[in-house]
Amino acid sequence: MIDVPDSHQDLLESSVASLATIGPDGRPQLTEVWFLYDEGSVALSLNSSRQKTKNLVARPQCSLLILDLDVPQRYLELRGDVEVTADDGSFVEKVGKKYSADLRATINRAMSELSFGLSRKKSTPLTCEADRLGT
Repeated sequence: MIDVPDSHQDLLESSVASLATIGPDGRPQLTEVWFLYDEGSVALSLNSSRQKTKNLVARPQCSLLILDLDVPQRYLELRGDVEVTADDGSFVEKVGKKYSADLRATINRAMSELSFGLSRKKSTPLTCEADRLGT
């Protein structure tokens, strides 16, 4: 279960988030991803052929940053380890409903779809006030 203060709950309904994974060379890789907040957890549906997926399978540590696009000084960062599970198609269908997209049509039959649930180690909600930014 992800513990997010009421002041930042709305960010869990955002359209995109930045996923940071650790690449094979040890350097961070950032990718914009669709995500779903469902039943108290954040999950991603990722194709097994993508580098971000390979990174998470090899090293489950990651960070997910959800930025308030209207107030960029406000964000929610979730850090933790992912739990990888095979998707029978039901989760990708849920994600597709959120984004009004038929994601099943884009899946190559030779590639598998995996579901990644973030097991939170730390969450950091932040809102910077204008006077603290010198504006």
